[in-house]
Amino acid sequence: MYTKGEALKLFKELSILQKNEDVKLLDYDEAMKIVFLQIEKATSKIHDNLLSKIKNVKNLDKRTIYVGSEQKFPYGCKSCLLGNGLGAIRKTNKCNLECKFCYYYGELDKQPAIVGDVWEIGGTLFYEQDIDLLLTIYDKPSGIAYVYLEPLVEIEKYYPVIKKFNDAGIYQHLYTNGVLATEENLKSLGDAGLDEIRFNLGATNCSDKVIHNIEIAKKYIKSVGIETPMTPEFFNTFFEKKDKILNTNLDFINCAELHLNESNIANYFGESLYMSRQGYVSPIWSRALTLKLMKIADDEKWNVAIHDCSNHTKFARHLNASNKLKRPFGNSSYSSEFNELPLDAFFAVLEDDYIDF
Repeated sequence: MYTKGEALKLFKELSILQKNEDVKLLDYDEAMKIVFLQIEKATSKIHDNLLSKIKNVKNLDKRTIYVGSEQKFPYGCKSCLLGNGLGAIRKTNKCNLECKFCYYYGELDKQPAIVGDVWEIGGTLFYEQDIDLLLTIYDKPSGIAYVYLEPLVEIEKYYPVIKKFNDAGIYQHLYTNGVLATEENLKSLGDAGLDEIRFNLGATNCSDKVIHNIEIAKKYIKSVGIETPMTPEFFNTFFEKKDKILNTNLDFINCAELHLNESNIANYFGESLYMSRQGYVSPIWSRALTLKLMKIADDEKWNVAIHDCSNHTKFARHLNASNKLKRPFGNSSYSSEFNELPLDAFFAVLEDDYIDF
């Protein structure tokens, strides 16, 4: 084990070596893993301390935790964590916003187009008419999700596909930043059979327009909630508008632990980061903010489900998907999203007096 001073010195030395393309850091692999484990253990102490202060934590089969209404916990998450996985359907390669926490930050204009009436399902391209064939061959998924990037940019293309999956009895949810939502397109989504819609309220820093659209969505779609990476900006603005948000009668708030990749990590240099199970990299404050929000929601008895969509939850998601695919016991696709970790991004956590090795 290392002291923080020793770990910082090691990482600074290795960061210099890392910039030399001819130098490989394999000889230091064990040392780096030890340091990352120490950072992770220190992070767990912080998170566990916050968790211990929440009185009424509920558990979804040991795969995730939440507080509040069990009836309002999103079925889309249950499908992901308990069902036969969550089928992602990709269509729109455009977005009307650019958020610094986005996994495609700085690369929105480089995303490959999915043109015409073609849809990407399970990594394979299908024409709309192929969906009938797909449904006759594969077992029916417990749920599917419309992701990538902002569906409402061309939402009229989605209605017939949603109706087709609804007719097949498949649960469906959709992600949106909500800016382009209108009474007309939200009603059309409900009429087509969309079961659940998730608003990334942090994308607009809790704009009043999107809050109003959440209220409209409740008129037409059964399950309506927020799913947003937990950041200080979102946390602070959420509580400034808490009453207005809760008065929309939304069902759930998925507090996503922000995880970083090569596209967005530069936006968080200088923050104290940790690596979970040598996989996802996140700011320590992200899950800490989730747990603080959950405690307030529990103490005040909000009539919603507040879900801790943490790195642990995502790890469980990968394990569940691997099990359903009949992969070997313990096998998982959970892994780092970096080809090579930027060691200088971890200087801040090793200089942070709040982090105790």
